[in-house]
Amino acid sequence: MDSELSVDLILSENSRRNHIIDSPFDPISGEGSTGRRVSFRLKGLAESPLFLPEPMLNDPELRGIESFDSLDSFLSARLGHLPTQRDRERFRQRFTRLRALHDFPFWAASFVYIKSKGGGEDRLFKLNRPQRRFVERLEAMRIARKPIRLILLKARQWGGSTCAQIYMAWLQLVHSKGLNSLIIAHQAVGSDEIKDMFDRMIAAYPSEMLRDSSSASADEESGRRKTVGVGRSGAMMRVPARNCKIKVGTAERPDSCRGGDYSLVHCSEVGIWKATLGKTPEQILRSACSGVLLRPMTMIVYESTANGTGNFFHREYEAARRGLSQFEAMFVSWFEIEQYASPLTDEEARELAVRLIAEKDCEAAPNDRCQPGSYMWWLWEKGATLEALAWYAAERSKYSDHALMAAEYPSDDVEAFVHSGARVFDRYRVETLREGCSQTPRRGEIDVAGAGEFTSRIVTDSQRAAALRDVCFSPLPSGGWRIWELPDQSEGERIADRYVTVVDVGGRGVKSDWSVIVVFDRAPMLSGRGPEVVAQWRGHTDFDILAWKAALAAAFYDNALLVIESNTLETRDPDRDTDGDQSAFILNRLRDVYPNLYARPASEEDVRRGMPVRYGFHTNVATKPMIIATLVKVIREGLYTERDETCLDEYLTYERRPNGSFGAISGAHDDLLMTRAIGLHICFHCMDQPRRVAIPNAASQSARRSPRRRSGHSFW
Repeated sequence: MDSELSVDLILSENSRRNHIIDSPFDPISGEGSTGRRVSFRLKGLAESPLFLPEPMLNDPELRGIESFDSLDSFLSARLGHLPTQRDRERFRQRFTRLRALHDFPFWAASFVYIKSKGGGEDRLFKLNRPQRRFVERLEAMRIARKPIRLILLKARQWGGSTCAQIYMAWLQLVHSKGLNSLIIAHQAVGSDEIKDMFDRMIAAYPSEMLRDSSSASADEESGRRKTVGVGRSGAMMRVPARNCKIKVGTAERPDSCRGGDYSLVHCSEVGIWKATLGKTPEQILRSACSGVLLRPMTMIVYESTANGTGNFFHREYEAARRGLSQFEAMFVSWFEIEQYASPLTDEEARELAVRLIAEKDCEAAPNDRCQPGSYMWWLWEKGATLEALAWYAAERSKYSDHALMAAEYPSDDVEAFVHSGARVFDRYRVETLREGCSQTPRRGEIDVAGAGEFTSRIVTDSQRAAALRDVCFSPLPSGGWRIWELPDQSEGERIADRYVTVVDVGGRGVKSDWSVIVVFDRAPMLSGRGPEVVAQWRGHTDFDILAWKAALAAAFYDNALLVIESNTLETRDPDRDTDGDQSAFILNRLRDVYPNLYARPASEEDVRRGMPVRYGFHTNVATKPMIIATLVKVIREGLYTERDETCLDEYLTYERRPNGSFGAISGAHDDLLMTRAIGLHICFHCMDQPRRVAIPNAASQSARRSPRRRSGHSFW
């Protein structure tokens, strides 16, 4: 009975979703169209109700028109006499122009002809569902008098590129004269298609719509050409009546993309642009867009299907999604596209609903050409209809790998960005960690109290060790430290083995790998939760300064265990700019200044031979898989709290390579990731459980300032 009820609920919800999909959209009447609409009816002008954009009725020429019952009464009030037939016709023409100015879907469906996808005669451009959502995003920025900046991540075959180009043409041909546009395609074939689309559109576009009502007469206009070629390449055309240019270039020919006096730039399939001799996608876009001013009635749109992580398009989309750039991010999934659905009979829909419920907890797929039941249930929960699920199951059988299907038909913007290597971390588990990244950190510096002249006199190790007993945090907007939680200063009690400070050593130059210092708080482990990231520094600096910063941070956080990743220091890696072997310098100096320094557990053979203590955590072919395995488990089970979203981005660009090694994909970093891998392994496997320790009041301060050394699992 419960199963039948659940099936009925799914069928009911599916009917509701299909009702929304099938809801009327008439761009001429305005029913179901984009933006806020106002019902409008005026005898003699609109016998049937029109649904007009709200800003249109605020136009000075129409203000108050809704209070009249007929066109004649409105015109009589405006003209001061009974209107003639010519007056009525002139107003109807003006009304159409005003509506074309405010109502893009109406303009496109009335005047813009495009090639039919299935062949046949050209057809008027009627927006589909994803295109309407796209236009709503663009219009929201335009109406708010903001620069239009959007990065569109899309599934294939819904006309996003066509819609972007026609929207730009609307701004040029209807809104403002003198708006020059630049369109950059991926390849020459795409450039030719864009040029053909504009030629078709302009050829069928009414000449009278190109001129202002106060400009040249129709007879004068008829003797002019709508477009004039510019230059010999055929890549640029001019529309004399609008005093604007339309230029089409390709990423394959960077010189064709050089920007000039352009206000509108559309870059198509940015994700698959290839670097050419002396030109990267970043350089091409910078050259093309640098002249576009940040002001209203300007537009830059990057649109593309995804093509891996770590590239320019992925980085820019992520920055827009996180609100870090002037662009907004938009994603269109495959199940929003009308053609990706298979009709179902009532019986077929019920059978699919029964199967959906029965297999919703199945994590394994029967074979490599279908998805597990849990994934299909996830698609249902994201909003896909049963008809869409039926199409997806049939289409999935074409592909032997889910990544191939996801590249063509992504379900969300996380799934869209796949790459050739095997992703190490579950992308959805990584996304759940973003919940902890909303807290705004304090910025500042950790230094000796009274830093400045006093600090400059600290020259010996004994002076440095003494100075570490008086460390404080100074708020500073430009400070290098980001602090989410300050150290606990509770009197009479402390938590032993609470803090861990981890250092990943990079290089000194700005093009080198980053150096990172991160502090973990293990106190939440007392209540069954996981460690938290509470402080972080990331930058480029000299090694002695980095060592001192690390010691200051460890001392500040209750004399934390200080763990230095020594692989960079002990190994000369030709791919990393780390200035050679610095282990003797940095680790031995820290040993003499800060005694609670992590040292590797000594083997029985090392002890027997009397080998010296080796400080630092060495990442090698034996230890790296171990700490990555720990990090995989911690992320999968949500066993720690992350604060920095940049670290999550590194998780998403980390892969296991064909040779079995781990590393960041080309162009990405893993310095933040390695501090987490080392630090969390230390937190869970190399330290005693944190515990509360009572401290007599008189001795509390001295106990806090007496750090202890740790080597592996035991004190020494």
